[in-house]
Amino acid sequence: MATKRHKPEEIVMKLRQVEVLVGQGIARVDAIREVRITEQTYYRWRKQYGGMGTAQLRELKRLQK
Repeated sequence: MATKRHKPEEIVMKLRQVEVLVGQGIARVDAIREVRITEQTYYRWRKQYGGMGTAQLRELKRLQK
């Protein structure tokens, strides 16, 4: 079974969903499972994209080109 490659926009959206769920009182581990990613993936994404909004992501992609 092939693994799914998430687009950067999806990554930022999932990171934001986890933060919203944690803000609602759900444990971080449970929130990560609810958005269907592993803890390792979450922390790797957070290291790379943490705190980044969609506008900042577009700017980053533009600068990389």
